[in-house]
Amino acid sequence: MWRQFLLSFRTHSYNAGNYQAKETLQNENEEDIKEVQQLFKSMGSERMEMRKRQMSAAQETTSSAQAQHGAGNRGSNACCFCWCCCCSCSCLTVRNRDEEQARRSSQELRAEGIPYCEECPTPTLEEVNAWAQSFDKLMLTPAGRNAFREFLRTEFSEENMLFWMACEDLKKESNKSILEEKARLIYEDYISILSPKEVSLDSRVREVINRNMLEPSQHTFDDAQLQIYTLMHRDSYPRFMNSAIYKDLLRSLSEKSVEA
Repeated sequence: MWRQFLLSFRTHSYNAGNYQAKETLQNENEEDIKEVQQLFKSMGSERMEMRKRQMSAAQETTSSAQAQHGAGNRGSNACCFCWCCCCSCSCLTVRNRDEEQARRSSQELRAEGIPYCEECPTPTLEEVNAWAQSFDKLMLTPAGRNAFREFLRTEFSEENMLFWMACEDLKKESNKSILEEKARLIYEDYISILSPKEVSLDSRVREVINRNMLEPSQHTFDDAQLQIYTLMHRDSYPRFMNSAIYKDLLRSLSEKSVEA
């Protein structure tokens, strides 16, 4: 009986020892696995960090090389076509200077353009009476044009006379560059549909002007000038002859001639 008891106790002790040994081994294995995982994780982080540093260094090297290459190009080529605001290319300076000169010349031509009133002596009674004979005689004299222009101003159609006078001035120009600039100003002031002083022209005449503007000359606006001249003759001239401006001028000159 004691033998059986001892045998049973040893078996139980052995099993308990095995269980504890297995549990201890399992715990040790779990700890080893965690350590290995932690090791791999740290190695992976270090590897990722190293790769980031390498990529950053490569990018800095590339950017530096590009900057040096760009600086070299700007130094060797003064006529680059970059759009950066810091570009100090000589081509931009030249272009700005040319544009400024063109604007200045345009402003000077406009300032030297049609005066508010042509300089002329006081018309005689015979001249004023001759204006009533034909529109051509009215337009031949500076005094007649001034009086007629004053009347057109009251009808808000002075641009017709201004356009006609600008065309007459263009015909006297012989300098090619100035002629082209004057033609451009006439187009902008009296032909363009965007201008507040646009004159009334039909589509045929406008097409002729657009073709002529490819190579401006002294006769670029001849058709348009004739059309405006005819318009003033048929529409405005009869009203001018019945206007207070003409009648007052005629009466004033008549009274002076009687007194003389």
